[in-house]
Amino acid sequence: MPKDNKNFLDYIYKVAEGKKFTTNEKTGIVTIKVENKGFYNRIAQKFFHKPKYSFIDLDQYGSTLWLLLDGKKDVAALVKEMKEEFPKEADTMQDRVIRFIATLVHNDYIEKC
Repeated sequence: MPKDNKNFLDYIYKVAEGKKFTTNEKTGIVTIKVENKGFYNRIAQKFFHKPKYSFIDLDQYGSTLWLLLDGKKDVAALVKEMKEEFPKEADTMQDRVIRFIATLVHNDYIEKC
């Protein structure tokens, strides 16, 4: 992530443009649809019949956070909501949220507003 003078907890994120996902109505689990692009993926698809798309199921924490990424709430607000949703994990929730957001940014699933 780029370095600037702003506190990470002040950043606002949203799901990246073009990222497709579904939410299981019964479980609330989010599944992200990822296109397998690039030279090596095309070879694997053609010769080894690998799928063009992968589907990534998030766990309950990830699914809850994913659905909160609306481009309006900063990371501090997200942490607060996650603590309210999962009070037993409140002590570690800030670290979990920050690590999860960093992973999503690294993989271009979400973007800073």
